Amino acid sequence: MALASGYKKRFYRMGEVCELTTLESHVLRYWETEIPQLSPTKSRGGQRLYRPEDIELILRIKDLVHGRGMTIAGARRHVASAQRSRELIDTLDEVRTEVDAILTMLEANETL
Repeated sequence: MALASGYKKRFYRMGEVCELTTLESHVLRYWETEIPQLSPTKSRGGQRLYRPEDIELILRIKDLVHGRGMTIAGARRHVASAQRSRELIDTLDEVRTEVDAILTMLEANETL
């Protein structure tokens, strides 16, 4: 699976994503209706524009459905669970940063 940093552009059109992922456009459109986290932006003309993160998600879903034999519902639950885990990790990182800042301030006050 490619990493976001491996992509050279900010946005990719559906045809490009189909080539990169070897999926048909109707599959991508269907997955968008079934998996809320897959939500590409749209241009003024209504054309879907996928970010590198969207492509990574598509590749993850493809692996879950085509590689591991999950149903779309199972893939939806898996993606939602992974998103909740990522959000929790981000929150814990923020708390850790705040605690470190508080400890630094307390240590600075002790030396005065």
